Amino acid sequence: MEDNAVLQMRNIHKSFPGVKALSGVDFTLRKGEIHALMGENGAGKSTLIKVLTGVYTKDEGHIYLDGHEKEVQVRSPQEAQKLGISPVYQEITLCPNLSVAENMYIGRTPGAVQNWRKMNKDADKLLKSLDIPAKATQQLSTCSLAVQQMIAIARAVDTDCKVLILDEPTSSLDEQEVEKLFKLMRDLRGRGVGIIFVTHFLDQVYEVCDRITVMRDGCLVGEYEIKDLPRVQLVSKMLGKELDDLSDIQGEYKSYERKEGELPVFEVEQLYSNAGIKPFDFHIDKGEVNGFTGLLGSGRSECVRAIFGADRVLGGKVKKNGKPIKISKPIDAMRQGIGYLPEDRKRDGIVGDLSVRDNIILAQQVLRGFLKPYSRAEADKIADEYIKLLNIKTASADTPIKSLSGGNQQKVILARWLLTHPEYLILDEPTRGIDVGTKVDIQKLVLKLASEGMSVTFISSEMDEMLRTCSRLIVMRDRRVVGELTGSDLNQTSIMSTIAGGDK
Repeated sequence: MEDNAVLQMRNIHKSFPGVKALSGVDFTLRKGEIHALMGENGAGKSTLIKVLTGVYTKDEGHIYLDGHEKEVQVRSPQEAQKLGISPVYQEITLCPNLSVAENMYIGRTPGAVQNWRKMNKDADKLLKSLDIPAKATQQLSTCSLAVQQMIAIARAVDTDCKVLILDEPTSSLDEQEVEKLFKLMRDLRGRGVGIIFVTHFLDQVYEVCDRITVMRDGCLVGEYEIKDLPRVQLVSKMLGKELDDLSDIQGEYKSYERKEGELPVFEVEQLYSNAGIKPFDFHIDKGEVNGFTGLLGSGRSECVRAIFGADRVLGGKVKKNGKPIKISKPIDAMRQGIGYLPEDRKRDGIVGDLSVRDNIILAQQVLRGFLKPYSRAEADKIADEYIKLLNIKTASADTPIKSLSGGNQQKVILARWLLTHPEYLILDEPTRGIDVGTKVDIQKLVLKLASEGMSVTFISSEMDEMLRTCSRLIVMRDRRVVGELTGSDLNQTSIMSTIAGGDK
């Protein structure tokens, strides 16, 4: 056992039906360190934390605390708390209608009668010692999100916390609030607390962390000292692309021939929304396929949601063919000729209990107005046409869409938007979770549509896909645009270097 280790997890395995979520993962946290746990979506970070906090029971493996050779069993979150393992999640789980002190001591009051004066005094003392700008008696809802996060951390620290887990704590904070949180984290590190920091923000990792553990596809990629892992190497390890094995893949399709002096189909200036993205500029030409790329959480989806009006736009200008337009909600975007296939098809895309037919005609029916419904014969004709066009595998147009495979559900949503004949089609993760054959079909369809003059923005977590389909990439990091790549710069090395902040 490592002498200075406050936590050691060895050979951790966890499976769910049909899925190996963790495969022989090791993780070590030292006393008085801030340790980043990094990986893309599906890497296994959340599962590892849930095993550590007793939410999940591990299938195999051992957990040791404080350098002891006797392993501990963590069967529930309550047991984890007693062992000194305290998580603070992105979504604050405190009670906004209670006071700060009540939130700090709720569920931990001994005896039948509460000594309010002592509780408030103890709370103020702890808040002061951690330099948290709050009073014990004030209502929690009057505190900023950052201060609420700090109060959740103070509660954890007061329970004799040895291992503090911060899961995306900065996702809703502005830069000043992040710095306050980092000050508290450094203070706790100085007191010997081991902190596991889960985040997608590279800049924050290099600002506050001592070491990094990288996971990918449920496996441990490696554990590194922060000084020994340049940002571009971190990106390559997270994405599974080694720098000496990168190939320059160019999209091959007949390009749409733009007319001289033709203006961009759509362009935005300094657009931003309530989803936290920084103001960005963007344009797309007729017949172009471009894309937003970056690590998960970089702001890719938030940018296109702002363009489509799916999030509340707070500022910026939008033009169509050089003329100002206003898009404040999705129906405005649809009327301007924009289609949008969302990242989460189950939540934002399909209507599970409706038939394939009804899902296909949905967007066009909204544009027509529900006072002008399609006849059954019209709807059947349209559905049959698109089922054949996109090779959608379904027993019939009457089949509920929830009965279809993921890939065929995705094709139905594509059919929905193609039926509206959009000038500009936004596809956010159109091939996630579907089989290779269907992925190729969708990529070919995108290139075919572009060659016929449709403008397409394509977003994918798979870099190879982006390079096969896009002629221009907008690179995102930490919710802001950090670069744009075209031509000979359109390769994986340049993308990872730009994501990492120009670090070669």
